[in-house]
Amino acid sequence: MFFVTLKFSDNKAKAPVLMEAHNAWLKRGFDDGIFLLAGGIQPSAGGAVVAHNTSRAELETRIQQDPFIAEGVVSAEILEIAPARVDERLAFLKT
Repeated sequence: MFFVTLKFSDNKAKAPVLMEAHNAWLKRGFDDGIFLLAGGIQPSAGGAVVAHNTSRAELETRIQQDPFIAEGVVSAEILEIAPARVDERLAFLKT
């Protein structure tokens, strides 16, 4: 399981122009069964994605395809989490 932070850079002003393409990128992640959650880091600091069912290498490739990354609007940090204890509603994350 992965937690990805997408923190705004000095190019934050380009975000509105790229938002439609960024949202399409997010939709592909959900449609592919990789993304579980996506949302903003408050207050207006960037975004975050929870991903699973992928390898780190595959996730890194996917992240590079985000138009926000490609255009330098955000920088990404990937944290890999090995769930040891989870609520039963999230048991699927332990696999």
